[in-house]
Amino acid sequence: MTANHVVFGTGAIGRAIMNELIKRGESVRMVNRSGRMDEVPAGVEVKAADLYDQAQVKEVTRGAKVVYQASQPAYHQWVEKFPPLQQSIIDGLTGSDVKLVLVENLYMYGETNGKPLTEDMLYSAHTKKGKTRSEMSKAAFEAHRAGKLRVTAGRGSDFFGPWGLPTAAMGERTFYPMLHGKAANLVGNIDLPHTHTFVLDFGRALVILGERSEADGQVWHVPNDNPHMTQREIVTMIAEEMGIPSKFSAMGKTMMRVGGLFVPEAKEMVEMMYEFEQPFIVDSNRFETTFGMKATPMREAIRETVAWYKSHPEKK
Repeated sequence: MTANHVVFGTGAIGRAIMNELIKRGESVRMVNRSGRMDEVPAGVEVKAADLYDQAQVKEVTRGAKVVYQASQPAYHQWVEKFPPLQQSIIDGLTGSDVKLVLVENLYMYGETNGKPLTEDMLYSAHTKKGKTRSEMSKAAFEAHRAGKLRVTAGRGSDFFGPWGLPTAAMGERTFYPMLHGKAANLVGNIDLPHTHTFVLDFGRALVILGERSEADGQVWHVPNDNPHMTQREIVTMIAEEMGIPSKFSAMGKTMMRVGGLFVPEAKEMVEMMYEFEQPFIVDSNRFETTFGMKATPMREAIRETVAWYKSHPEKK
């Protein structure tokens, strides 16, 4: 089977890309290390590959038009393992006619003191993971400028939506406790504006970037609805959708450090806490103006997310 679209990674973002491609009637191949995936839609192929091996990258993408890079190592292994993973993918695709769509976050910008994030901001990251993201993105676009392959990137903020999201700020730690009448587990100052990206919008935006040639060689902030909403406002909206009182607790940097003694992901989150200690607002006007896409209204996105969590009970 030859697939026009190959998605590296079968987590939430990979599935959101797959979901959008299926809607458009495209042929899709999902790739991860195991070759297994839950709830595989009809017509979608799932293949195993070691993406650190550029020969396997080349083989698993043979005949593809667009490749979406949504795979990543464990959060606490980013610095050591993420750059060689992405470089292997770039090397494996070099010389082919494939377009590479990168899934990126916003770590490379560093602290902006509440100033809205735009695509033309300098990369001023002071954190390990921010510097890693910066170096990876620069290397990818250098490959584009050198004519090795076509590259574009979509950047999203902290995301929420279907498919669990065990480590996300607005993921399983928020929705599952609330469904059981408990407090949502949040981080930082919950009364500051903090942009959240709906994962299905992220997937749709990435597919648009794969389709449109004017996206090539540039980074794009994917659309977000109401980017000035606070965590408190979002959780209040979730509670209204569930028909329950709004309850929450918030973990600051000190408690995150304590948690990091036992959970590697929590330890790695400490250096990124600045995002939750000052306004963190993402400007996505450039994407919306260029491609004519608007984000799903927040209340509708929350309704879809609550429905997913209700239909997928927490695994013990």
